[in-house]
Parts: sequence; C-alpha cells; structure tokens
Amino acid sequence: MTQVIKEGDLFFYSDDNGDLPAGDDRGLGMFTQDTRFLSRLEWKLEGIPTVPLGGEADGATSCYRFTNREGTDAEGKPVGGDLLDITRKRWIYGGVVYETFSFINRGDRPVQTRLSLLVDADFADMFVVRGWKGRVGKREGVTPTEKGVRFSYRGVDGVHRTTDVETEGTPAEVADDGTIRFPLRLESNVCRSVHLRYVPGTDGEIPRVIGEQQSLLKLEESEREWFVGTPEVNSDWDDFNRMFARGLKDLRMLLTDLGDGPFPVAGLPIYAVPFGRDSLIAALQALPVRPEVAKGTLRILAKYQGKKEDAWRDEEPGKILHEIRFGELARSGQIPFTPYYGSIDSTPLFLILIAEVYRWTGDLDFVREMVPHAIEALNWIDRYGDPAGTGYVSYAMRSSKGIRNQGWKDSEDSVVHRDGRLAEAPIALSEVQGYVYMAKKAWSDLFRLLGDGERSERLNREAELLRERFARDFWMEDEQFVALALDGEGKQAGTVTSNPGHCLMTGILPPEQAERVARRLLEPDLFSGWGVRTKSSACKSYDPDSYHNGSVWPHDNALILLGLKRLGFYREAERIIRGLVEASVYFQHRLPELFSGHERGEGGPLPYPVACSPQAWAAGTAFTILQAILGVEPDPVGKRIHLHPDLPQGMNRLSVRRLRLGQGVLDLNLERVGDATRTWVEINTTGWDVAIHPC
Repeated sequence: MTQVIKEGDLFFYSDDNGDLPAGDDRGLGMFTQDTRFLSRLEWKLEGIPTVPLGGEADGATSCYRFTNREGTDAEGKPVGGDLLDITRKRWIYGGVVYETFSFINRGDRPVQTRLSLLVDADFADMFVVRGWKGRVGKREGVTPTEKGVRFSYRGVDGVHRTTDVETEGTPAEVADDGTIRFPLRLESNVCRSVHLRYVPGTDGEIPRVIGEQQSLLKLEESEREWFVGTPEVNSDWDDFNRMFARGLKDLRMLLTDLGDGPFPVAGLPIYAVPFGRDSLIAALQALPVRPEVAKGTLRILAKYQGKKEDAWRDEEPGKILHEIRFGELARSGQIPFTPYYGSIDSTPLFLILIAEVYRWTGDLDFVREMVPHAIEALNWIDRYGDPAGTGYVSYAMRSSKGIRNQGWKDSEDSVVHRDGRLAEAPIALSEVQGYVYMAKKAWSDLFRLLGDGERSERLNREAELLRERFARDFWMEDEQFVALALDGEGKQAGTVTSNPGHCLMTGILPPEQAERVARRLLEPDLFSGWGVRTKSSACKSYDPDSYHNGSVWPHDNALILLGLKRLGFYREAERIIRGLVEASVYFQHRLPELFSGHERGEGGPLPYPVACSPQAWAAGTAFTILQAILGVEPDPVGKRIHLHPDLPQGMNRLSVRRLRLGQGVLDLNLERVGDATRTWVEINTTGWDVAIHPC
C-alpha cells in the first residue's frame, strides 16, 4: 500500500511507513514541477530493529507510529523490546516538506544509539518514472552543507535542480552517498526530537524554510480558513457524510495555484498537473461548494488557449488544452505536452463551465471577462472541430507522440465496433456532440443577455440542427440506444457504452430517446450494482478489469446522475447514488479514479490496481450526489433557486449548511415524511428566492 500528501504543487508519495525504499518500482518520491526531487528516504536506529504500528495520511500531513524489537545500543548494552515510542510526523507547507522524528524511552535507563537517514534524489521526470525513455541530464553529486546535504542535477533542458536535506543543528556525519547520521541519547521518559526539512530548488529558486511549529500552525490556519467557506453536510446516512467530507478534503488537497487562482489537478500521483477535461469536470462538480475553483480553472485554461496550428502538439487556434507538463522531457521538446491539445471535449466543456459559473453565481462580469476566449472556442468548434463539414465535432491525432483516442476514454482500444474492430478516425463521439449542443444553447442565452442578438440566434439555430441530426444518425434501432461514436466513414461504432449517459445532462436527446437511454443504463448489462459500467457486459470487447471497457468510473456516473435527476428519472438516480456511496465504504470513503465492473455480489467492488486516488473528479462525485439529492437548478436571470429535493432510501434527514449560490449561501433541511421529502430553508443570503418543487 501507499500514501500521499500534497499542498500546492508539492506532493510526497510514500509507502505505508512513510519511506521511499531504494529500488522500489511504484514511482514513490517527493515531486514538484513533474520532477522527483527525492527518490529514497529510509531510516534506522543502529543496532535496534524497529516495528511499524500504523500510520495515516490526510491532506498535507501524515503520521506514523513505531516501536522497537530487542537489540543492542551503541554502548553494547541490551535494549528490551517495546521500550521505545517513536512517532514520525510529516507535513508540507510553502513548498517544503517538514518531518519530525520523536523518541520516548519507556525504559528505566538511557539508551545510546544513532539515527541513520538514507537519502537520494534522482530528479527523474514523471514520464521517466512511468517508464518512458528519453534523453536525461547528469547528476552533479552530493555536497555537505551547513545544515545537512545537497543533491544537484543539470537537466538536458538546461535547468539546474537541487534538493536540500536540512536539520536543526549539525549532524554528526554526512557520508559521500548522502547518508546522514545523528547521535541520540534517549533518557528515560524524556522526549527527544529530530527535525528535518526536504527542500526542492530550481535554478536557484528555493522555497523559504520557516520553523517547524510556525509552518504547522500556518498550515492548520490555512486549512481552517478553507473549510469555513465550504458546505457542511449532516445526515443519518453516515457513509454519505464521510464520503462528502472526504471529497472536500481531497478537493482542497488537489488544488494548485499557478498564479491565476486555484484549480484542481487531475489526480495523484501521476496527474498532478493542469488538465483540460479533468479539471473542468471537477470544477463543474465543485460549483456548489467552491465556485472560485471554477473561475481559477477557466482562467488558467484561457491563458493557454490554442494560438496556432501545431501538429506536434495537436494545437489549433481557440482549442483548450488536454494536459500541460513542466518536467525535463517536456521542456526539452521530447514530448508534446507543453501544452498538449489532444482533447476533443475540453473546448466545449470550457464553454459549458463558463455558463455554469454564471448559472450558480450570477456573475455576469466574469462572463464578460471570458467572452473573447469563448468566441475563440466557438470558432474552433465550427472550423477545426468539424474540418470535413459533417456537422459533428470529431478528432484525428496528428502528433507523432500524441494520444490516439481524444475523448475521456482515451485508451487505445476504447472506441470499437461491435465486432471488436478499432474505429478509424476521424471519430465523432456521442457525448461530445451533447457537450457541443449544451455549449451552444448556453451561449445563445448568454449572448442574448449581453446584447448580441444576432450571435445568439445563430448559435440557437446551429444547436437545434445538431440535435435533429444527432437523433437520426446516432440512434441504434436494434439496441434502442445511442451509438458510442461515428467513425471516419460516418458509420456507427455500435457498442453499448456509458458515453450516451452524458447526453442526458446536455439535453441533446429527444424525450423518447432520453427515456430509453435512462432505462437501459440501469439494466444488468450496464449497471453492475455499484455503478454504470463503461461498456455493456454483452459486448464482445467487454472486460470488467480493463481501463475503459467495462470498469466503473465514479465521475462518469456523476454526469449520468445529473442528467437522470434533471429529466425526472428519480428512481434510476437513486440506484446510482446508493451504489456509489456503498462502494465508497470499501475505499475508506474515498472513491478512486475507477474500479472493476464485476457484478455486485458478496464483498465490495474490486479495485483497479493503478487507479489514481485521490482523483479530482472522483472526489467531486460526492458534491454531484448532494446536488442530485437537492435537485438544485439555479436561475440567475429570474433570481430564483429551484429545488427538487428527494431523499434516497436509507436517508431520512439531511441538513446542509453554506451551500454556495448567488452572492451568498443557503442553509436548508430535508426530512422524510412518508414517501415525500419535506424541505425548509433556514438561512438564505444568496440574494435569490427559493422555490421548492415536490418530486
């Protein structure tokens, strides 16, 4: 097992004891800017074996407990077992990892020993850690410093990277390999502590190190301030309460600010960078809890919006990025992620999120700020998104080191025909057409508000024509379901998948097709009992243990859930809510990126071995569930909040404090009365009225 803590752009990914063992192949380390600044960190008491008792990691802090086995101290005297209480506490603040070892000797005489710290820094690019091959730089050796030791590296990108391992006071010895040894005299029942800092540096820019207590107090103050501004949920369904609280903690943990406001990185440990699709969907989910996250996400993506045609990066004017990397391979031009734009859905999702920010906050000034970027994005949809003029936005990889499939199911074998053949590009995915429809309808309304009637009418007309075409070309009569995609020849990729479930949220489906899709999603071939599978178990290419061909993704289910609730499919929505919350119990209430799609039986859902956890849009699933239970539909033009509350079975009461809407917050209570849900508002500082509609 592994554990991870993160604050800002720095994260520490360790084993369950807090170590980074030499030779470990799990990609452990201390990372920032896509670089591993610490690749080994192990400790031992010389002559005294230690035993782990347990540990936990939460947000930016972790703590581990140890005791000892029988051994011999530095004076050759025997040391009995279980005499030493050892606590290892680690936290991150201000771009520095702080660590304190505390020792208490419960014996009746002093123990003389040495603490050895075995440290190394390989400065590996995250892509190299993941197994990529490429040109890399040279390590410049290990240098003793006044406070400890420095590891240095000169990358092929010309960047000089360093890691300082510092301690209070002067260590007894620093070996050539960077091992640091401290003499310890442990008096009876006296606490002795060793304080360490691990400090990454780039081209001489080194974070400021402050005292341990000061850094810990500042971190705790920052966490308190953040949680005071987020909703508090309390119900008689404890698993949901825990899942929601875990989601809030993980959202804060995954936030990074590169100068344009907070945005969620995709997930740890692999995807701790800005993404298009992932960050946009996570920010969309977070609107009821932290709308400023959406604004920060949109601003950083607008900063990197495509400016030119560049096949190497799959870049085009107006396009929103897929992923940006900051490591040695990206900076030296060996991979195209500087940024890379191979995402077909990021651009319409960008447009949708701007519109949703207005819907939840009423902030028309922010919309005005985003208008130039929105116009560029709309132009990309019409010009570059549909180069063949088919009427559908499609993708085809141009980069020699890009991503072949550019929807959210981006594995090589995720878009196939019924017989298992790979669909050939250009590929028009069903959910992407839904996103485009939703984006154009939303921006038709926004341009009308902004006084641009001509553009508003044109977008509305284009959206309605798309809806008409889509219902004709994507519908599969034999399956009574929507096709996954159209291939380069305009033929349906007719596998039955979860993708059309996103179309429910967007409004692109006519009512009769929407009903059939909604019902089918909960049939046994798609619904595992824990959630909707990515692919029907009746498909030839179904594999419940694969990445995209039968597994269950929480965020996928969250978007389906929004559509089900919005269209009035309350019982179907309830089944997904119960499946996801009950699945979270088996992951310590932290839903992972994905899990296996095997049919629900005894025991919990099977984990996917290398799933990211925490993952931003998996954490955001808890917020989407709350939104679905409340049935929140804001109307900023009418200055009214419409609620369609419906408590799921197993939840009889729910109180929500500080739900973020309009210019303030909403406090409300829900209570089951027979088969109905009674709802009342306690506090409303949003500036909008509340209308409650019984389900």
